[in-house]
Amino acid sequence: MSPSTHPGTAPAAFRRRSFLGLLGAGAAATALPAGLAGCSTAATSAPAPTAIDSAILPNYKAVEYAKPDIASVNGSTPGYTTIPEELVQSVPTAPGTGRTITAMTPLWGTIPPSNGNQYYEAVNGILGSTIQFQITDGNVYGDKLAAVLASAKDVPDWVQVPSWVLPPRFGSEIVANVFTDLTPFLAGSAVDKYPNLANIPTDAWKACVWNGKLYGLPYPDTVIRDATYYRKDILDERGITPDVKSAEDLLALAKELTDPSKNQWGAEDPWSGIVIAYGVPPKWRLDDAGKLINRVETPEYRAALEATAKFFAAGVVHPDAVADQASEAKSRFQSGKSLIMCDGTGGWNEALRDNLASNPDYAQQAFAPFGGDGGEPLLWKGNGANMFSFIKKTDDTALVEELLAMANVLAAPFGTTEFDLINNGKEGVHFTRGADGVPKPTALAAKELQPTYIFLVDPPVVEAKVQYPGFVEAMCTWMAGAAPFAKEPLFYGQQITEPTQFASIAAPFTDLEKDIARGRKSLTDLDNAIAEWKASGGDQLRDFYQKILDQQ
Repeated sequence: MSPSTHPGTAPAAFRRRSFLGLLGAGAAATALPAGLAGCSTAATSAPAPTAIDSAILPNYKAVEYAKPDIASVNGSTPGYTTIPEELVQSVPTAPGTGRTITAMTPLWGTIPPSNGNQYYEAVNGILGSTIQFQITDGNVYGDKLAAVLASAKDVPDWVQVPSWVLPPRFGSEIVANVFTDLTPFLAGSAVDKYPNLANIPTDAWKACVWNGKLYGLPYPDTVIRDATYYRKDILDERGITPDVKSAEDLLALAKELTDPSKNQWGAEDPWSGIVIAYGVPPKWRLDDAGKLINRVETPEYRAALEATAKFFAAGVVHPDAVADQASEAKSRFQSGKSLIMCDGTGGWNEALRDNLASNPDYAQQAFAPFGGDGGEPLLWKGNGANMFSFIKKTDDTALVEELLAMANVLAAPFGTTEFDLINNGKEGVHFTRGADGVPKPTALAAKELQPTYIFLVDPPVVEAKVQYPGFVEAMCTWMAGAAPFAKEPLFYGQQITEPTQFASIAAPFTDLEKDIARGRKSLTDLDNAIAEWKASGGDQLRDFYQKILDQQ
């Protein structure tokens, strides 16, 4: 694979889904998964994916139970600045037959008790069958998943599989042998039986296709995952209104903000944000001659390295970031020691949650997209889903249909009683409602309510964290302005399993990026690394992807 631009975005994505921050209270205190393992490996005989046939995808039919105050633009996240006064029950009758279903899911938080859990009882009540969770710490979930999938007899009825821990040979062997092909149940108009599933965007379903068949149920994600932020409250105090239209503008702002005597630095490591600004492709793109080039071979990648090195050379990067202490970047930014930082979109509301109580004036704002060279921005869309669940392979059609009917309940969108229950728990037990309609979690919520059902399937993304004044407007307006610049990268939405021999050939670029940025190495070292990458299999990997293009 080519180096991942933003290796940590997908795991952060599920945390941004917590309705009004209630679920996030449990998950936020724990460590995130390490990073997307895009270099999943497989035997060289793995079937090459074909272009996704739209006939195998569910027909999209939007349903809306609450009209958004800020509409979606080109797939941007719609926003709700108030909580609906009336919620609608989207599935009138619980579809289950009373059976017990086993489900394996990760959790980046404290595993809740299963016995006597009133949250589980309430959600299972609207499902009509009992989901018995087998929860594993998300940080080691990949190991557990690989072990379970290696022994088909121990596979639970319903299994969550994050994209960053796909085990070897998942696409070539596991998915077809272990899980049910859902194409006959959901393709085209077949999904009409499940209106809430039909409401999930088509791009999310594309990510659930392996080898020309629909296997997964998606956890939908946002069109744009990352942004470069600045501390708006501090800049306002200093009378600075940023007008950033290029990487040079951003550097000039960082210089203006840097004051070592006050222990205040212009920026954290700007690499991820500069990569976005220069439109560095996530893996591959075609050059002007129509030839496949890897991201590390592109002029955009080289330009991003040059631009990032200027920040370090100018002394505007916080010294701890220079020392590659990335784990404390958010803490430094939120404490005002650094004033510019790239982060996932889910980090925006989390920062407000963590800081407003102690600092009511705390505010951060995302820069509008800009081109690194001052030209028009180019943003690469992320996959419509990076987490999926699967139903264990079975000939019991009735069981599959029951699980899909239950999934239809879990996919109930914002504005429904089902969404409210799944995300907030039972009113009067797990939360009370304030005068503005915002749920206020009880002490029991912290014990019983953690993200569980959402990992099996989830509705389209919305933003409704109205408890943070101005946040919904700021976030959704920013994304609506950014979405028109989003473009699908090459092989968008396709599940491609690379041959095993190419699994580690791109690894040296991660350290090289840091060394060039910090002046320890030069662009000559980049040329040498590219030559080594080609000799170690990069050109063969290019041929592998070219064959996929040719077949499509």
